[in-house]
Amino acid sequence: MKQAGVLLHPTSLPEGVLDQHVERFLAWMVHSGLRVWQMLPLGPPHRDRSPYQAYSSHALNPALLPVAVASGEVDEEEFAAFVVSHAFWIEDYALFVALRERYDDCSWSSWPEPFRHREAAALERARVELAPRLEHLKIEQFLLFKRWGQVRKLARQHGIKLFGDVPIAVAYDSADVWAAPQLFKLDADLNPTVVAGVPPDYFSETGQRWGNPHYNWQQMQRNGFAWWRARMASALQLFDLVRIDHFRGLQALWEIPASCETAIDGQWVETPGRELLEVLSKDFPERPFVAEDLGIITPEVVALRKAFDLPGLSVLQFGFDGHVDNPHNVRNQVENSVVYTGTHDNNTTCGWFQSLDAALQEQVLAQLPIPSGGMPWPLIEAALRSPARLAVIPMQDWLGLDERYRMNTPGTTEGNWCWRFSWSQVPETLAGEIRRRLRESDRLIDEGMQRDV
Repeated sequence: MKQAGVLLHPTSLPEGVLDQHVERFLAWMVHSGLRVWQMLPLGPPHRDRSPYQAYSSHALNPALLPVAVASGEVDEEEFAAFVVSHAFWIEDYALFVALRERYDDCSWSSWPEPFRHREAAALERARVELAPRLEHLKIEQFLLFKRWGQVRKLARQHGIKLFGDVPIAVAYDSADVWAAPQLFKLDADLNPTVVAGVPPDYFSETGQRWGNPHYNWQQMQRNGFAWWRARMASALQLFDLVRIDHFRGLQALWEIPASCETAIDGQWVETPGRELLEVLSKDFPERPFVAEDLGIITPEVVALRKAFDLPGLSVLQFGFDGHVDNPHNVRNQVENSVVYTGTHDNNTTCGWFQSLDAALQEQVLAQLPIPSGGMPWPLIEAALRSPARLAVIPMQDWLGLDERYRMNTPGTTEGNWCWRFSWSQVPETLAGEIRRRLRESDRLIDEGMQRDV
């Protein structure tokens, strides 16, 4: 049975935190018939607020913690158990954040050498000196995880699955790299020798230079991919499904010399993704993964995804270039996939459509279901009527918002990741309208009939 969902990062809730609006949003999803809530990575971001550049691949973003929860009492026996069960990451995370604060929020690569190189005596001295702050940071995470547990429990009660996101790479300025530099391609001074990104594509003529360090895959393989297994286990404690961002990086990653300012001079370097996925499949036999296979996709990448029977992604906004073999074209949708009108990196559907010239607008409309109303409904209908098992519509598209409300513009650093919706933007009739369209497209699931993607 097919189903539908909504893409909305928790920071885009009305107050940007995990407060009472979460409960209201889940209730709205139930009334709408939406069964999957997809979101972006939940880690603590850097100043640019990008969820894909976090201080930790395990910690949650402190900005999501409501004031009322942060000021609440802490059960000391419960807190102690949390610290023990999360000891494999929380100690390094807390110390990383505290030291970063001590050194004016500078990257760990510019800290004094004893801390940069993690000399045992220096770290022990810092743990004593910074003890109160370390305790606070751990309590903060404890409260965040406890609140998220409540959110997940409520979602399950409503028959709603939480769909998370695991970036292919981690930020260089992170507890992950600082705590385990041997797992990354760094030089003797612990600076990256190569950085990640993508070659020129739809979004950028010079490609995208993300700046993330590349993994030392040989070292990771030697210890049975323990780092990746722990990372995925953390994600699946939070979510029912996980999107593997930049899945093609599990076949080959674009390596850019660290000295290059753009991504043009990079090269594809093969990675042991098949071996990694074999290990993850043993840890998680149900394979609750979705492959984000956008961008330059080769037959090898397709073969890797199919070998593990993972759903891929399709973005309808990409499907109108006139090429009959375009996998994003409305006519080329497949069952084992997740279809979107657009993603967090796209313009809203209304903004996208308004940017097209009149002739292209007519060509787009000619390929979409009619009559279905004005944009964004024709593109939403195309997603809902597709054979894809899951159709996910960004909240901006459900609300019919224009380009002023897009989440992110790739290749830029200003004004991104800030959008929040307000309940005044949600018509009282919208939930009923969505439910009707889901019923007509055979995506409305009766209570008790929730099925896996």
